[in-house]
Amino acid sequence: MRKKITVAIIYLFLTITFALPSPTRAYSIFGGPLKGNCIDTAIGCIPIEQQEMITFLLRWAIGIAGGVAFILIIIASFQIMTSQGDPKRLQAGKELLSSAIMGLILLIFSAFILRVIGVNILKIPGLS
Repeated sequence: MRKKITVAIIYLFLTITFALPSPTRAYSIFGGPLKGNCIDTAIGCIPIEQQEMITFLLRWAIGIAGGVAFILIIIASFQIMTSQGDPKRLQAGKELLSSAIMGLILLIFSAFILRVIGVNILKIPGLS
């Protein structure tokens, strides 16, 4: 049941994100005409240059991962509240909640470490 709900939420998110046309060009669904140095799409203007594209994709990936962690925290909380004293369901909810929180902490620290190593130490352009 939980897998079906999770798949349905992910499917709905991807459908809304990628299938809606761009507000500036109604005919553009997955890629429109070239505007300057980016491609106009439904999720925004995707840069063509490699450094800007990496930054764009990292921001989207971190946002999606944070959203998934938030949804998992809500599912785990709901599972704990509806366990009705069943120790197995309660333990499963606690494990899911702790895993989601640890994943969120790992996501935050990985972005921080990437910024420290990439920008401050190695001085990679485009990550600032």
